[in-house]
Amino acid sequence: MLLSPSHTFPITFYFTAMTLFEKLRCLFTFGQGVALPLPDISSQTNPIQLFNQWFNDAIKSGILLPESMSVSSCDKNGQPSSRMVLLKEFNDNGFVFYTNYASRKSQDLTENNKIALLFHWNVLQRQVRIEGVVEQVTREQSEKYFHSRDRGSQIGAWASKQSSPLANKEELQKQEAFYSEKFAGQEIPLPEFWGGWRIKPHYIEFWQGRANRLHDRICFQRENIENETQKDQNNLWRQFKLNP
Repeated sequence: MLLSPSHTFPITFYFTAMTLFEKLRCLFTFGQGVALPLPDISSQTNPIQLFNQWFNDAIKSGILLPESMSVSSCDKNGQPSSRMVLLKEFNDNGFVFYTNYASRKSQDLTENNKIALLFHWNVLQRQVRIEGVVEQVTREQSEKYFHSRDRGSQIGAWASKQSSPLANKEELQKQEAFYSEKFAGQEIPLPEFWGGWRIKPHYIEFWQGRANRLHDRICFQRENIENETQKDQNNLWRQFKLNP
């Protein structure tokens, strides 16, 4: 099955607290991946489809916020930094998250567009490592997502000068009150300084924990093929394995 850019997997679920059932399910599935065989992975396997399968497994396991991922960037001086953010959608074009374009991570990505992502689903003993480069999504796409957020989060995007020094909590509260009043009774516009980043992957590694630390590492490296849009997406990836 070929995924088109329009075939997007949106991340639309939100957890506020785990129910007792979810906690029990999470406990039941802990370490399950160690005992289970790998899914069928052929030479034609598309890594985005495989990610979707693993992502759905993580959802079913009862993990809290399975869409959380570590985003690692590096500034122009070579200083790396990492933080946890939430994946919002993915398809063959890449993986998307949203943030303030004036934040430290955005400044890093503007100076150095190389990036690494890491998903860790502990109860399944699984990790997915993704390396690539970033680009900003269109303003239309950012606007569509921004208006899907709750109103408080939209106000928060205006109120917070992300990553800049904060004198005290009252300063932030005043900003929140100011924008709440300013946009009262009307649609809140998308800030010029806020939007999405798309990670265009060139390396994806699927790590499955195994007994005796003999873990599975299934890797996909994107090939440099001219006229990629005319090629089968599955043929754009070279598949190989690494020692644990």
